[in-house]
Amino acid sequence: MDVTDSGGLVSLIAPICVVVGIVGVLVPMVPGLVLCWAGVAAWSVFGGHGATGWVVGIAATVVLALGFVAKYLVPGRNLKRAGVSNLTLFLGGVGGIIGFFLIPVVGLVIGFVLAIFLVELARQSDRSRAWQSTKHALKAAGLSMLIELATALIIAAVWIAGVLVG
Repeated sequence: MDVTDSGGLVSLIAPICVVVGIVGVLVPMVPGLVLCWAGVAAWSVFGGHGATGWVVGIAATVVLALGFVAKYLVPGRNLKRAGVSNLTLFLGGVGGIIGFFLIPVVGLVIGFVLAIFLVELARQSDRSRAWQSTKHALKAAGLSMLIELATALIIAAVWIAGVLVG
């Protein structure tokens, strides 16, 4: 592999982006899905793979778009059914960001859970119901992460198929 030409360099960078992107889905504050897609898009456009590259790039973009839609719609629908408001989720996100800076690594999760619980406790004035809402929000966040991971893995599979074909 000659990394002095753009095709060789892209062939080196693309798999790194895909792997880091997949891992980034599981690590808070890393744009894993976008990074995974960007690696495939760079391979498709700058790798010199002709029609195969374009088909892979378009397929990865369609998968990315569908994944983004599913990532927000599916958990959001479940939260609406459970009665958890968008304001609660927004404040939970703010709490997660604050927690991230107060307690590195695990603070994001702790801040998210604590903020949702406190908002729901203030809204419902019942500890048991507030905890039920918090559990629904955690399940939705987990489902969102699983959808994002599945999307990243499908993008990686499309890319690997393109590498094998091309």
